Amino acid sequence: MTNFTALTGFFLLEFSGTRELQVSLAFLFLLIYMASLLGNLLIIILVTLDHCLHTPMYFFLRNLSSIDACLISVTVPKFILNCLSHRNLISYSECVSQVLLVIHFAGSELFLLTAMSYDRYVAICLPLHYAVLMSRGVCVKMAAASWVLGSIFGVLYSAGTFSLSFCGSRKLPQFFCDVPSLLKISCSETHFTIDVSVAVGVMYALFCLVSIGLSHVYIFKTVLRMPSLQGRSKAFSTCIPHFIVVTTFIVTGTTAYLKPVPDSPNFVDFLVSAFYTVFPPSLNPVIYSLRNKEIKAACARFYGN
Repeated sequence: MTNFTALTGFFLLEFSGTRELQVSLAFLFLLIYMASLLGNLLIIILVTLDHCLHTPMYFFLRNLSSIDACLISVTVPKFILNCLSHRNLISYSECVSQVLLVIHFAGSELFLLTAMSYDRYVAICLPLHYAVLMSRGVCVKMAAASWVLGSIFGVLYSAGTFSLSFCGSRKLPQFFCDVPSLLKISCSETHFTIDVSVAVGVMYALFCLVSIGLSHVYIFKTVLRMPSLQGRSKAFSTCIPHFIVVTTFIVTGTTAYLKPVPDSPNFVDFLVSAFYTVFPPSLNPVIYSLRNKEIKAACARFYGN
């Protein structure tokens, strides 16, 4: 790493040179950011204060909302500030922090979604063993494991990425610092450390995806065998929102990281990046509140008091 890059940092993608459009984007992202924060904060408050929601499913949902609020806060405020100030410079330390925290929260969320899938599997397929298999101690350990694993991957990816040299262009084809964009502008010929990190990350992601997939296969098979239409409807009502959340997170994340990094990003590239970092954290509170009667009832009790 050259001292020049370390001292001056990087230039982020400037979507438009038009001042009016940048201000419009800033206010649009500010509205999305505030709505996401308020939605996730409301879920955190409801699950914490309402004793009817003190169950494993909502314990995991509260952790998911905490991660989502943190994930969107890593990139969006900086983007809003850059748009309003008409600057696109990010310091070296800020760039390191963004890479570390985005990977940390994304990795944590993936494991947490896996734990939530397992929770639904036990609740529907093994209801008589639910109290034992999903005890409070087990839930706390699963949640802690998600945060720890996210931290490990955050450190691995950030250390591997910033062990490279950046002696050429410092213009990132992205509106925040991420691994693919930094690899694109790196002048290092070998990427051994980050390659090892990516390989470990792929195996971790595959493990989580296979676990989530198998959980939902068994869930749907069990639900379809239920004789009662009301029972099937209730089971699906708790699984469908989670399935939508998982699909959204996986599709947006996979698209963002497997898509080749363009030399000259266009509006579609910007949207893909925005969907990955903004869409899941903003969508999750909407999905769980609109499709969940218990959250609606808790919300009514909260505002009724």
